[in-house]
Amino acid sequence: MSEPFVRLEGVTRQWNGAGGVRDVSLDVPRGGFVAVLGPSGCGKSTLLRLLAGLETPQAGRVLIGGQDVTHQPPAQRGLTMVFQSYALFPHLDVAENILFGMKVRRVKKAERAAALARAVEMTGLQGLERRKPSELSGGQRQRVALARAVVSGQPLCLMDEPLSNLDAKLRHTVRRDIKALQTRLGLTVIYVTHDQSEAMSLSDTIVLMREGRAEQIGAPETLYRAPATPFVARFVGDPPMALLGGGALRDEPGDVGIRIEAIARVPEAAADLVAEVVETEYLGARTQVLLHHPRAEGLALLLEGRVAVAPGARLGLRLPEEHRVRFDAAPGPEHGPAPASAGPRDGRPADFVPSATREDRP
Repeated sequence: MSEPFVRLEGVTRQWNGAGGVRDVSLDVPRGGFVAVLGPSGCGKSTLLRLLAGLETPQAGRVLIGGQDVTHQPPAQRGLTMVFQSYALFPHLDVAENILFGMKVRRVKKAERAAALARAVEMTGLQGLERRKPSELSGGQRQRVALARAVVSGQPLCLMDEPLSNLDAKLRHTVRRDIKALQTRLGLTVIYVTHDQSEAMSLSDTIVLMREGRAEQIGAPETLYRAPATPFVARFVGDPPMALLGGGALRDEPGDVGIRIEAIARVPEAAADLVAEVVETEYLGARTQVLLHHPRAEGLALLLEGRVAVAPGARLGLRLPEEHRVRFDAAPGPEHGPAPASAGPRDGRPADFVPSATREDRP
């Protein structure tokens, strides 16, 4: 097996013993796309700053390309960054912003011109080269930031919530641009986001953070189908996984999770569970029926088309065993609940509902 291109070995960075990240390890292959996902204050931006060299870990090592860069400055790490705030010079036009780094490095004019032509073609900025950032839309500004990363020629790109300032339609468009550029250039991308849909659609691997630790690391499908803890089950997926406490189902003494698309309506006599209708939500192709059961959280049923079901009605539900995810009913002090099929994780016991988290910097 080849050596990873980026490796974190037990990195820790905290402030007064709080916030930041604790004992996080991660391997990223060359050309991989890794999304660092989690709620506000979970440590994901701190992790990116440690990779970039903007913070130094108190413990552990950072390796890029097989070299220990733990104490090297950002300029010596062979990487580029794309920020949430675009980080464009307002007095420079699009072309000057894209080529600023190359000009500082005294790259020849002909080489700069060729790089600019290639970058604007890749990012769809043709004809905008002489505009100032104030004359661009949010999506165009983010494309300028992407073009600047393209011309840098660095093999590693770190992205810190680059789409959070864009509206929903632009996010989808620029998301496709990012994935296309990463594939075309063979970049290794580490992408921080709080949006699970971005992480699921863009990445090969998701690192789900919780309170400074990696709760689970794995492919998007693994986190969706085999969450290691109830926290992962509730955070990944839209709608999130329904969770049932121990004893809610016959022959299931521990906590159980199931994706609501796997739940079917059946007669009460044949049901695994009977729940009460709270309300219905018409979604176009389907109707989502929100349900209440005293031992369940996030319980719902998806029905085809538009279906009217009165609040307070009782519905029988079938929860197929092959779709159930079983969590350890009695986790030990060091390890949270995890099904046998779950991927690697580095976390603590998780409750059903994600708890409030501290900011990275207290």
